[in-house]
Amino acid sequence: MQSGFRAGHGCTSATLKVLNDIVTAIDKKHYCAAVFIDLAKAFDSVNHHILIGRLSSLGFSNDCVAWFTNYFSDRVQCVKSEGLLSGPLAVSMGVPQGSILGPTLFSVYINDVALAAGESLIHLYADDTILYTSGPSLDTVLTTLQTSFNAIQLSFRGLQLLLNTSKTKCMLFNRSLPAPARPSSITSLDGSNLEFVDNYKYLGVWLDCKLSFQTHINHLQSKVKSRIGFLFRDKASFTHAAKHTLVKLTILPILDFGDVIYKIASNTLLNKLDAVYHSAIRFVTKAPYTTHHCDLYALIGWPSLHNRRQTHWLQVIYKTLLGKVPPYLRSLVTIAAPTCSTRSSRYIP
Repeated sequence: MQSGFRAGHGCTSATLKVLNDIVTAIDKKHYCAAVFIDLAKAFDSVNHHILIGRLSSLGFSNDCVAWFTNYFSDRVQCVKSEGLLSGPLAVSMGVPQGSILGPTLFSVYINDVALAAGESLIHLYADDTILYTSGPSLDTVLTTLQTSFNAIQLSFRGLQLLLNTSKTKCMLFNRSLPAPARPSSITSLDGSNLEFVDNYKYLGVWLDCKLSFQTHINHLQSKVKSRIGFLFRDKASFTHAAKHTLVKLTILPILDFGDVIYKIASNTLLNKLDAVYHSAIRFVTKAPYTTHHCDLYALIGWPSLHNRRQTHWLQVIYKTLLGKVPPYLRSLVTIAAPTCSTRSSRYIP
């Protein structure tokens, strides 16, 4: 349940797993509630003694543990501003940020937290943690979530990691079931009530309680429009090749990121992205505003956003069949048995 800094894993795969669990619960007419956990300065709070103990318990050799002990020892930091350098300060905690080993060591440090989830589900992406559970009874769901959240907090305390209560939020996912105006509060161990929100940005994608992705698409539309506006203001400065490159590097990645996640949004919302996509193509091709979108695609040689999303989705399925995605996604895809025997029925093309 850890997707951070692992080969074949990523923000998209982690969000797909969580989203699939939530949608499955909603399809069963169940309530689903989640806590998005935020830690204060997690990478800087790693206790070296606890981490060394973790490495020893995982079977690292004595020489390897001694190497890591030396790696953490005698580190100092200072601040340089306007040519002035502060005195050195010893660094007694944290993993070296910007290092190759830092993310992996943090994953080792925090990984056992998932064991405390109990009856709830949990997914980690480095220090970004979501805890969620579902069931036919809202009271039972919130009680289970509170119990699991308490256990997770105790696990964090054992690692000397501090919960950022003000940024830790709750969400009740619900499309059709009746929900109270004010659901029972989820509280931290210090007695603070967590805020219930309707929207939360999880691993780069805005999730909303209705899973409509309206907030996410509105953010994408606004972000792309502002960039296109900037490009149009200076369009005389760019050659055709430069325009083509600029859109490919600054506009398309925004629209492509997580598109296999928000592709379930309504056509009305997705059409908003088509509009800014067409504006980007007009910037490159100098086509008039009245040009039909099919002609725009032909002029630039790009597919529609719908076809781009579909292609990316088929790539996910293909990688799943080849075993090139995390196990938690592979387990969600099954190959249907053929109804009749053919020569190609035993093979995946």
